[in-house]
This record gives sequence, C-alpha cells and structure tokens, in this order.
Amino acid sequence: MAKTIVILGTLDTKGEHLLLLKKRIEARGHTALIIDLSMGSMPAVSGDIAASEIALLGGHTLEELIAGGNRSFSTDVMIKGAQKKAAELLSRGQLDGIVAMGGASMALIGSRIMSGLPFGVPKVIATPAAMPTYISEWFGYMDVVVMQVIMEFAGMHNLIEAVITQVAGAVSGMVEEGVDYASITLPYPSVGVTQIGFNEACASEVKRLLEEKGYHVYPFHANGISDRSMERLIAQGFLDGLIDIVPAGLIEELFQGNRAAGMERLDAPIERGMPLVLAPSTFNVTGCGPTRRMKERFYNRQPTLQIDEIRFMTRYAPDEMREGARLYAEKLNRIKAPVKLFVPLRGWSSVDKPGSVLYDPEKDRIFMDELKSLLKPGIPLEIEEVDCNLEDREFARALVEGFEKLFRRQASESKRSGDAK
Repeated sequence: MAKTIVILGTLDTKGEHLLLLKKRIEARGHTALIIDLSMGSMPAVSGDIAASEIALLGGHTLEELIAGGNRSFSTDVMIKGAQKKAAELLSRGQLDGIVAMGGASMALIGSRIMSGLPFGVPKVIATPAAMPTYISEWFGYMDVVVMQVIMEFAGMHNLIEAVITQVAGAVSGMVEEGVDYASITLPYPSVGVTQIGFNEACASEVKRLLEEKGYHVYPFHANGISDRSMERLIAQGFLDGLIDIVPAGLIEELFQGNRAAGMERLDAPIERGMPLVLAPSTFNVTGCGPTRRMKERFYNRQPTLQIDEIRFMTRYAPDEMREGARLYAEKLNRIKAPVKLFVPLRGWSSVDKPGSVLYDPEKDRIFMDELKSLLKPGIPLEIEEVDCNLEDREFARALVEGFEKLFRRQASESKRSGDAK
C-alpha cells in the first residue's frame, strides 16, 4: 500500500540531493513531499511545500528572513512553521513517515520538527554530522533513527547516490512495515515503572508483584532518554499509572548529571492526574567520574564509590539537596489527584545501603525536611516512611500496595462519575 513520506531539507543548498531522494522514494511506489526549509536564498527549484509557505506559517515572509540575515531567528521561524505544516499533514492522513537530510543544522531543525509528531510515526535523520554531542540533542525522547552519512552532501557522485538510495530504502521500509500510530494501544491496565541498575532488585520485585495482580508492566530505564520517552508516551495518553522509583532525572538536570531528563520531568503524570507513586531513588547521589559534566564541582568529590572504570558515585552536598528539594516541591505543589511518596529510611538505592561509604540517612533527612517545609497545605500528597533500604522487598511491597490503593480509588471514582452521567 502506497504511503506518503515527508522530506525535510533546504533546496537552496541541497536541491539535487533532495530531488534524488524524492525520486528514489517514489520509485518504491510511495508519494514523497518535500518541505523546503531554505532560508539563506531563494531556491532554484520549488518544493512540494515551498519555503515561503513555511515562513508565513512561522509568522514572517521568506524575504524578511533572507534580508535579515539572522540565522538563529530564521531557524526558529522555519521550525515553528514546519511543525504546523507537519501536524496539518498528519491530521489529513498525508504523513506516514518523515525524513530529514542534510548537515548539522538540518539535523537539528529536523529533530525539532519531528519532536512534535506522535510515537510510532517513522522518523529518520540522515546526516554526516552524527557526532555524539549532537545525537544526544537530536534523540531527546524521540523514536528516531539517525543514519550516519560518511561524506558531505556536496556535489553528486556514485557514493552520494548510493547513500541517498539507502536513505530512501530506510524510511520506505519503515513506513511499509509500520502500523498506524493511532492504532497503537496498550492493554488495560498498563503501568510504567522506572529503574536503573542501582534499584534493579526493587524494580524487579515491583514488576513481579504488579503482574501477579494482573497489571501489564512497562519498565523504563531512567537514563535521561528512556524516562523522557516515558513522559512523552504518558502525555499522549499511554499508560494507566506509574510507579516512578527513579524520578531523579529532575535533580540530575539541575546539576547537569549524566541522567538529566529535562525540567519537564514529572509534568506529564502530574498533568494527567494518573495514579502515581514516587520513591526517591538516587535523589541523594550523582556521578563524579570522568564522563561527568560540571567536573570542577563533582569530579573526585569525596566520599566516592567506584562502580567500574568510568562510573564513580558521590553524594550531593546538603545545599544541593535543599536546592533539589525545592525543585521537586514546585512540581508536587501542582498535583490535583492523590499521589503517594514512599521514603526508605536506610538508603535510597543499592549504592547507599548500610555499609556503603555513601550511606548517610541523616543527610537524606535534609532533603526530606526541606521538601516537607515547602509543600502547600492541602495538596493530595501522602508521604510514608519505610524502615528499610529501597532495595529491600519490604519497600517494593509498600510501593505496590500504595499504588493499588490509588488505582482502585481512581477507578471507583471514574465508575461513579460515569454512572452519574
């Protein structure tokens, strides 16, 4: 069955390459629509959707952008316009897949445009600038394929032609084998669970207990990418509840840790008002090894626990714990539906359990005292302390029992609301 694939690129600089990609896609029986994002000069050829139309959707004329010469401003305008156009095409059933092809700027622009599309829509970025620093930005929380092109899109020769043919094959194959994004559903009731290696025992026990009770469990690795993706899925209506053992991507974002998950972390489940149970896993510890950002602040901080040759963990300082608590209080003060926070009193992960150099429950108390002092009276948050380590089975049972109460309460209220109607 023929599909419609949208191509993002700049015809003023990559015209022959984009037209060849369009030709190769159409040779496979699909429709290809080029959205031209040229902003440096008027292209010699026109796209199926002209740059002038995209600029107007972004609030300016293309002539204004070219005359202004402000690349950053022009980029923002074109991204805004293309996001609107992509959403329009999707709503009309004229976007089954999307591919961006070009250099680093095009990859960035393409990733921003793709970020507005739902999970399940095939997304491909083909670029010679697939460097680790850039890729982390492009991926973000998206389900995207990044294809490394080993030469610049300059001129046309047999190597470039071969690469463009592969790009066409990649995105065409994805749409041919894909399913309608709107048809992707999860069985009821579906529950998300966050985890990392430092709370694997807890997460495994939570998963086992939930599945025994008939829940469908979807684990997410809280590495800053998978948990961002989880938030996106929740915002799109996926999942019926969440046991967020590791919402630490927020404090990691604050202090530029390796598991930073953006300042939007926790927004989606709070805004959905879904059954939500929280734990403070790794709120109190962070990386201090060779890959750590903010090295001048954290590198080789003591005490240090070495995990392997590149992973070293240390504790957040008391002032950092207070600052982090203020950030979480801001989030929790926005809750409207009941939320439970379970706090283990003997360490918040396997790396700060009793006997570890990072074990310090008195300093953990600094975070909790600050958090409690900042919570608004009357918000539907229940905090329960459990006298064990987070990795103990007792704690996993507390999380699941707490979640069950919230889930049943919300299901009962929904039923009553439905009966009243």
